Amino acid sequence: MLREATLLEAKEAAQLALLLWTGHTLEGFIQEMTHLIDQPDAIIILAYHDSEAIGFVQCQLRYDYVEGTCSSPVGYLEGVYVKEVFRKQGVVKKLVNTCENWAKKKGCHELASDCELEHEESLAMHLKLGFNEANRIICFKKIL
Repeated sequence: MLREATLLEAKEAAQLALLLWTGHTLEGFIQEMTHLIDQPDAIIILAYHDSEAIGFVQCQLRYDYVEGTCSSPVGYLEGVYVKEVFRKQGVVKKLVNTCENWAKKKGCHELASDCELEHEESLAMHLKLGFNEANRIICFKKIL
């Protein structure tokens, strides 16, 4: 079962986000999820098995240029995660389809995403879901 996260589910969303994006804090993610749940240009969808939250997807609208796109706003798949034991059962596809439908309702004609260059599993997932690779980049920074 999928449903849009409510403020009462911010902690569940944050716990799943912490499994995807390690190196952060649960408290920080709770604050971020609470903020996103309240935003009209963002959505968090939770996947449940019985009463257990087993996955989530975070999607937002981006109005700035998004690599490989030609419209604005663009729905952006910020992150998707499903607990390992529930993978390869179509949960990710359902989560991403829900994001696609949300983005269409928000007036988007494109959905974009990204992954790290070395993250082959994420690349394979995106391609399987119908995404086309738009570009590969290496980003730089310089401390001033």
